Amino acid sequence: MSIKSWPAGERPREKLLAHGAEHLSDGELLAIFLRTGVAGMDAVELSRTLLHQFGGLRPLLAASQADFCKGHGLGQAKYVQLQAVMELSRRYLVQSLQRDTVFTEPALVKRYLQQSLASQKREVFMLLYLDSQHRLICAEPLFFGTIDASPVYPRIVVQSALAHNAAAVILAHNHPSGVAEPSRADRVITERLTQAMSLVDIKLLDHFVVGDAEVISFAERGWL
Repeated sequence: MSIKSWPAGERPREKLLAHGAEHLSDGELLAIFLRTGVAGMDAVELSRTLLHQFGGLRPLLAASQADFCKGHGLGQAKYVQLQAVMELSRRYLVQSLQRDTVFTEPALVKRYLQQSLASQKREVFMLLYLDSQHRLICAEPLFFGTIDASPVYPRIVVQSALAHNAAAVILAHNHPSGVAEPSRADRVITERLTQAMSLVDIKLLDHFVVGDAEVISFAERGWL
């Protein structure tokens, strides 16, 4: 039975319009994106199959073009559409942070960082440069590491912050393991960067560690 034959309250599009996107499952949201199914499967069944095949939504969204296109019912056109949607979402979040102080919507900062870093297969160390009103100037990945480490050099961080004329900065990096809990090394480098920034009168406001399911804030832990 096709989705069109389902009761209106169970169809993904109608359900979204009636209750909002947050009330849909991963499979239902993916079905709206796919629009159509394949022989023997409607769009929802196909979506559930793909989520099972890839091991969940995150691995599906983070898949390489080659791996993504191997999925049943997927192809280059869908890959391009999905990448465009994800980039639009990132740009929306950046523009929202540029408009208001980052402390107006701390959850927005976490959403942006999680979308930008959680799917990375190697460690990425990012800086968010802020003006004197704590509005975002720009966000820049600064260091890239192996699957479990990223070399961070305080001198380069300070130089980059000065080059952007930043009054304050926020640090962020991901843990490719998926576990967000900060390590001892994370705390040590944060202390070093706090000291280095203070020498040039730039405030280090927070350090976020991004995992699969959560983003941990040093400031919220009372470590800054």
